[in-house]
Amino acid sequence: MAEQRDMTVREAGRRGGETVKQKYGAGFYSRIGKKGGETVAELKGPEFYSTIGKKGGETVKARHGHDFYSEIGRRGGEAVKEKHGPEYYSQIGKKGGQAVKRAVRRGKEMEENS
Repeated sequence: MAEQRDMTVREAGRRGGETVKQKYGAGFYSRIGKKGGETVAELKGPEFYSTIGKKGGETVKARHGHDFYSEIGRRGGEAVKEKHGPEYYSQIGKKGGQAVKRAVRRGKEMEENS
């Protein structure tokens, strides 16, 4: 007779998650996550996410230090450059500059119309 062993909570969760993924597909988690996020935003307001994001950022900064942000920013930039190519930065820079020009132009028009 085979010896029966107890399953850990972690193992049970993993196995249950795998079963759900096989049954409903990986996209199921995105859908229920979005639905949950929208419900929380309705109940607590969108500023709730700002508050918890700030707390999380402060915790990460305390744990890893200021230089951590520089490092992950550099890594992210390298990943974007590898995915989209170096010319991507030039394209988004031009778009950003155009948006600033439009905003300044709108601001001047509003002042003139006042």
